[in-house]
Amino acid sequence: MKKRTVGILLFNEVEVLDFAGPYEVFSLYAPPEEHDNHYFHVVTISETGELINARNGLKVKPDYSFSNHPQVDIVIVPGGKGAEVHEIHNQNVIAWIKQQSIQAEVMASVCTGALLLAKAGLLDGRSATTHWMDIDRLEGEFPLVKVKRGVKFVDEGDIITSGGIAAGINMSFHLISRLYGKEAAINTAKNMEYEL
Repeated sequence: MKKRTVGILLFNEVEVLDFAGPYEVFSLYAPPEEHDNHYFHVVTISETGELINARNGLKVKPDYSFSNHPQVDIVIVPGGKGAEVHEIHNQNVIAWIKQQSIQAEVMASVCTGALLLAKAGLLDGRSATTHWMDIDRLEGEFPLVKVKRGVKFVDEGDIITSGGIAAGINMSFHLISRLYGKEAAINTAKNMEYEL
């Protein structure tokens, strides 16, 4: 079975559970009969690779920078104040997202990470969602996006967007289910004591 590399984007003021939730889900998944053979290699990536300050003061050292990370199959773009206020205006980040969308199997956002996907033009003509507090902004600033309200995630094949914060966990289980079957997601959730 192919081992997929999951690359999680990090930046200052990133929402912690936006990246930590998917990190946990993908890091844990392994078939019961192959509990030591994890099907995902999860890495964190930031623009410079330097220490970042996540929301509420958590300090995180990314594994890689934009210039030296391995090729990734799945990209997770989290949200938070950093995405909404700063990274949406960071042309290096937007260019990196565009480039990854050419190579990656799946681009996925959590919370206001959808704003970054939209800024990169990846959501034009597609259905998408984000945190309920920011859904009007997504709809107002990006009129080509078909905004969906009241859902945990929206699967558009090569792009998946999820609602706020904890919804990224639901989205991650959905992707495991899509790639490896429902039983795979159920078993991983059981290991986490997470109720699907």
